[in-house]
Amino acid sequence: MAVRDILNQVENLVAGSSHLPLTDKVLIDEQDLIHLVEELRKELPLELERADQIMRDRENIVMKAQQEADTIIKQAQQKAAELVDENDLVIKAREKSQAVLRQAQIQEQEIIERTKQNARELQDNADRYANQVFDQLIAHVSNTFQGVQQAQAGLEQARQILMQAKAQMNQQAAQQVYAQSQQQPQAYNTQVQSYE
Repeated sequence: MAVRDILNQVENLVAGSSHLPLTDKVLIDEQDLIHLVEELRKELPLELERADQIMRDRENIVMKAQQEADTIIKQAQQKAAELVDENDLVIKAREKSQAVLRQAQIQEQEIIERTKQNARELQDNADRYANQVFDQLIAHVSNTFQGVQQAQAGLEQARQILMQAKAQMNQQAAQQVYAQSQQQPQAYNTQVQSYE
């Protein structure tokens, strides 16, 4: 039986006992009280032993709790240090990434500018080449046109020469025909005279 229960029974024994008239005293059954006191004597050392055990356990629990608390504090400090290191790493990584990004943007701008410059140079070169080809084409067409005009003039001159030659040939032929016609009557007269 637990000490608390025995004390409750002692309290009930006192409360349930009869009062002596005109006094504050009560009549308690001696055997019941002795029995409860003996129970209390038996239980009290056990209860004290349990209390001692609880105190020892409490000390062990407190010591373990303190050790766990120390371990947790160390782990927390280590984690905090790691987080600080990670935070430093994150900050450095962020700064590095921003520097790399800025460098990439600068290089991108330089590449764009070079590309634009190259495109302008290519366009200028293409324009110059096209102008040269166009000028050469115009010169070639002009030369060809002049050649055609010269050929046309030469043909015209040749036609005139041919016409003049033809006219001369016609004239010479006419002269020959006339000369022959002039010579034929004389030949006829000569033949007639020979027959006579």
